[in-house]
Amino acid sequence: MLKVSAEQLQQMAATYPANRKLPTGAVFASKITNVTITGYKSGKVLFQGKLAEAEAARWGTVTPAPATKTASDLPANFAQLAVLGSDEVGTGSYFGPLTTAAVFVPTEQIEALAQLGVKDSKQLSDPTISQLAKEIAARCPYHVLDLAPHDYNRLINQYNQAQLKALCHNFVLQQVLAKIAPVKPAAILIDQFVQPATYFKYLAGQPTIVKDQVYFKEKGESYHVAVAAASIMARAYSLQTMARLADEAGLSLPIGAGQAVDNVAVKLVQKGLELDHFAKLHFANTKKVYTQLRK
Repeated sequence: MLKVSAEQLQQMAATYPANRKLPTGAVFASKITNVTITGYKSGKVLFQGKLAEAEAARWGTVTPAPATKTASDLPANFAQLAVLGSDEVGTGSYFGPLTTAAVFVPTEQIEALAQLGVKDSKQLSDPTISQLAKEIAARCPYHVLDLAPHDYNRLINQYNQAQLKALCHNFVLQQVLAKIAPVKPAAILIDQFVQPATYFKYLAGQPTIVKDQVYFKEKGESYHVAVAAASIMARAYSLQTMARLADEAGLSLPIGAGQAVDNVAVKLVQKGLELDHFAKLHFANTKKVYTQLRK
């Protein structure tokens, strides 16, 4: 990836044949021998293929674009590779589902997603998340596992939360790999929640374990847009489920696990509703709720 001036971008567009479909945000896209070149309105130019570095070197005065966060144990130029990323939301919230998503971002969609504003879902408003999820779904293969509270409560009796998360990540990654086959991602990046050895220990005995080219990073969205896209897809589905549950409850369901959550849970029980349908019962909130009801 190179960062060029507007003048250089025009010169490059005139140099390369316009023989490829333009991705979102691109001003030119060209395929030549062993290299694909895509130039974007932002001034970023992506070179891909066996001779990418040599072709980019023709524009020797071009300044490299600012890099996404990198790490020595990740493949070179990781942020520009075709990556399958996964992330989950809902683990710290008493109400609502545990939602896990995986998204495969081909190289030609990386800049397009960046132009759309795809980043960590925690930095985005709910309406923005919903809109971006539609854009991601239209561009990238994905799969979402939205584990409703009732199912979560059943499974948490068999697994601890970290193990359940590992099972969910492994499942959504399998689903996306099946959708894109025979294409394979250059790498898989999981938003890290346990040490890699522990993650794979949790998956021991599973009939299929996704482990080839798998990497783990905390704040994975800062290493590749695929994790940010997965975060957004997970959040979008979670928001839909939370809205449905709130309608069924006839009450707004706050996120997190604070006092406001306890107060709403008390009201749910007083209305004769089952907490199992709305909440993750192993949280300490459940004990607090019934203690409060006995007063």
